[in-house]
Amino acid sequence: MDIKNFTSAIAQIAEEKGIPTEKVFEVIERALAAAYKKDFGKKGQIIKAKLDPETGQVKFWQVKLVVDEDMIYSEEELEKLKEKKPEERTEESEKVRFSPEKHIMVVEAKKIKSKIKPGEELEMALETQQDYGRIAAQTAKQVILQRIREAEREVIFTEYKEKEGEIISGIVQRIEGGNVYFDIGKTLGILPREEQVPGEFYQPGQRLKLYILKVEESPKGPMVFLSRAYPKLISKLFEIEVPEISQESVVIRAIAREAGSRSKIAVESKTEGVDPIGSVVGQRGIRVTAVINELGGEKIDIIEYSEKSEEFIANSLSPAKVLEVKTLPKNKVLCLVPEDQLSLAIGKNGQNVRLAAKLTGWKIDVRSPEAMEEEKKTTKTKKKTKPKK
Repeated sequence: MDIKNFTSAIAQIAEEKGIPTEKVFEVIERALAAAYKKDFGKKGQIIKAKLDPETGQVKFWQVKLVVDEDMIYSEEELEKLKEKKPEERTEESEKVRFSPEKHIMVVEAKKIKSKIKPGEELEMALETQQDYGRIAAQTAKQVILQRIREAEREVIFTEYKEKEGEIISGIVQRIEGGNVYFDIGKTLGILPREEQVPGEFYQPGQRLKLYILKVEESPKGPMVFLSRAYPKLISKLFEIEVPEISQESVVIRAIAREAGSRSKIAVESKTEGVDPIGSVVGQRGIRVTAVINELGGEKIDIIEYSEKSEEFIANSLSPAKVLEVKTLPKNKVLCLVPEDQLSLAIGKNGQNVRLAAKLTGWKIDVRSPEAMEEEKKTTKTKKKTKPKK
């Protein structure tokens, strides 16, 4: 065997597939063991192989479990076991059905290795064979291909599973059945219809940033589910654009989002002298503009968070100015705003007040002082004109 070319080929496979070199060697060793068993082994045997990358030599051995009488089912116990229905059989017992190819009695095992105990495995060296039949070679090839595919899937799954909750850059590859498939490096990511931004169009070759929602295993390999609508996509984009957030001197306390239209984020400074809103907006709005552009023009309101509920609620209705916040029972609040800012506070189709409610967790009712006075007058009039019984 040309060891130099062999190890070079293994290194190339490992690099192309993103699999650790030792994993590729492990795959080849399993394949060699399978080929050996096919031509020279017996049914039920557990055979292992070890390949020396420096010399190219392969060593084979058989593995047997060391057992004593207490670990083996007796003939009587086996008969009783046969009588039971499959659902009645339990795996509570540590006993095994003795097979000479898989098990060895402790007395015999001690002749080979004196200090071995029941429950341990005994490894027995096998004669190294050089010539393998066509079927064995084909078996080895199939095992290598299958194991490398499995190892590749495992590496991809582990890598992207660790990236759950992060953002990734992807290129639109194709659109199929309402789902958009992105090339995200080692695999394809799926952007389901429900995670797409309303009104956002996707073109093959288009590059976008996406939020890794979850990673699942499937018979076809790892499935990476992406999102463009998830609120945390915004916080992750700001982490990239705003050093103060990545350094945790400014934190995002809450996000309310109507994807593709408008979002509100509440920020708080953890370092004295750092302006949270100014940090997020950036000089001449450069930081927030970068995030808005990545989101296709979605409007973003930056709100200063406050531990005082009334102050936080007042801030949340920005850009409207709030005159007073009155807390009511059942997690409700009444916000008084100037008459000329009433429509601004409520927003188009109630969007501003709706987002403010999501951001703060309070049910918000917006009124003007004039409307409140008018309502009081109407109530008094009704009471006066109410006929006496």
